[in-house]
Amino acid sequence: MSKPSFVYVTYIRTTAEKLWQALVNPEANRQFWFGAHQESDWKKGAPWKIVFADGRLADTGEIVDIDPLRRIVIKWRNETMPELKAEGYTRCTITLEPQDALVKLTVTHEAEREGQHKMIDAVQSGWPLILASLKSLLETGKALEGTDRLPEE
Repeated sequence: MSKPSFVYVTYIRTTAEKLWQALVNPEANRQFWFGAHQESDWKKGAPWKIVFADGRLADTGEIVDIDPLRRIVIKWRNETMPELKAEGYTRCTITLEPQDALVKLTVTHEAEREGQHKMIDAVQSGWPLILASLKSLLETGKALEGTDRLPEE
């Protein structure tokens, strides 16, 4: 049996610098991540979290590895759904690879244990919309409609 994972690859017409800033800047995050934002010192070993617009904690973890403009590895645990939190931590690796006028963005979100993992199932619907909105924001200046707030707002 293998460890469950989700991999998403997209190409964005931008620079690695602009993409990196969109990923680590809370104000940028709010535009494409349903009003939520990430908080961290963005250094190896630093705490990391995602905070909803209303201040509730969404996810927590730690920066496992970081190479600015190239790669972030995050130890990641959901804090809002008891059944996901109980599964423990997952690992999310985000890589940026400049290719002429584009940047190849790869997000690999994987479980740390074998077998069914509800968190990996959950990210399969979240990541594609978040990353499509990020791509739109960087290429057109506007995130996708509705991705600046949680759906129930």
